Amino acid sequence: MLKKLHINIVDHKQKVLFFLIAFSLSILVASSTSRFGFLGPIVVIAAVIAGAFLTASFTNPRIAVVTYLVYCFILGFVVKTFLNIPVGFAMDGIMLVAWVSILVNRNKFNWKALKNEHVMLSVIWFGISMLQLLNPYGSSFLGWFNELRFTALSWLLVAPIVFLLFNRLTDLNRFIGFIFFFSCLATLYGVKQLYIGVTNGEQQWLDAGNDFTHILGGKLRVFSIYSDAGQFGASQAVMAVIALVLAMGPFSLTKKIVFGIIGLVMLYGMAISGTRGALFALVAGLGFAVFLSKNFRVLIIGGAFALGGLAVLKYTKIGDEIFQVRRLRSALDPKDASFNVRIINQKKLAYLLKDEPFGAGLGMSGMNGTTYNADKPIANIQPDSYWVKVWVMYGVVGLFIWFAINSYIIGKCSGIVWKLKDPKLKSKMIALTSGTVGCFICSYGNEVMNGMPSSVIMFMSWSFVFIAPWLDQQAQQKTANGDHL
Repeated sequence: MLKKLHINIVDHKQKVLFFLIAFSLSILVASSTSRFGFLGPIVVIAAVIAGAFLTASFTNPRIAVVTYLVYCFILGFVVKTFLNIPVGFAMDGIMLVAWVSILVNRNKFNWKALKNEHVMLSVIWFGISMLQLLNPYGSSFLGWFNELRFTALSWLLVAPIVFLLFNRLTDLNRFIGFIFFFSCLATLYGVKQLYIGVTNGEQQWLDAGNDFTHILGGKLRVFSIYSDAGQFGASQAVMAVIALVLAMGPFSLTKKIVFGIIGLVMLYGMAISGTRGALFALVAGLGFAVFLSKNFRVLIIGGAFALGGLAVLKYTKIGDEIFQVRRLRSALDPKDASFNVRIINQKKLAYLLKDEPFGAGLGMSGMNGTTYNADKPIANIQPDSYWVKVWVMYGVVGLFIWFAINSYIIGKCSGIVWKLKDPKLKSKMIALTSGTVGCFICSYGNEVMNGMPSSVIMFMSWSFVFIAPWLDQQAQQKTANGDHL
């Protein structure tokens, strides 16, 4: 009898295991409910999900990275839903799990692939940021640490991911599909905010002082699931650049239509955000795409249309009855009050930094400045620009190094793109490179490339372009075999 039982268990071991787990969980939920009330089962379920996530991640680190990407997109929504909980650290925790898993499975990866300029420059920038802890200006440690997480650590941890985990053509296609999906989702949620309303948590966030910049003339500047309207609008503009470039690529008519529709959706999302700086991301990104394509006919025609559109915004009142059009038009007005405030603030900062060639230190500008270093005058002057923020924190020396690093990477990506042979892959790389250029330029007006999800998209896009020569070989092999990208 025992032998038959043993055979039966072996034959149905998955069902038996499932039964034992379900039975154990039932006991845990029942006991926790009786002792802790409604909170008990929630904790048990959360623990089970966390356990499953850890198990899956240590088996396959790609799961942790994908989870990290999802969290980067919805971080703004999560923060506004749980206002009193530091949910931002969960993002770092997920990335930590990913890297621990990568190290545990280190024998599965080609570590020599990390010997490239992108990874090397991210290490250099991280080292410079670490040295800022010694800055004599006197930034608080917490301010330095919180700023380091976004300014340098994120770049250091994200840059190598593509080289190790996502180095196939299918990974590139999935990455593009992934960012399009969540960007469209963000636009849909933005439409919900505009026409149906915001959640209680989002309303509390607005009431905490953010209504000053997000409700203008009684009109909501949509921020969707992102940190603020500036990040949402700029990200949508970057995604519009990528989608519209792909829509002009050598793809099937169906794909061109899909990319075109996605581009229009992104443009609508950009418009309802009321983010004026996003216009420059769009113009710079599309202009750079035409430059990379070396299509001078398109460059002339596209330039004429772009100049015509900018002329309509600057010299006419067409569409002024629409709030979003008025916001875009004000971006071209040198007499705009917001623009003049930025100029005044930059003059104040220049005075305070005249004897600080290495800046005031990390955490001495922006939100971390007002939170952790409110006793310092320089920390209470809003930079209103990531370029200006880098200048405040790293000084003119650091700003020069940072600008040189970004310019070198963009130049290197351009050189790689021009050497690619597969037309479809080349189109994708033009799209990603142009998107990062738009993000970089737009960051002069807003803190775009230092926020989520723009920063992680930018760093991964650069890494994908850097591995494009490998992908080009894969693409040519697939073409030779009769396959399609």
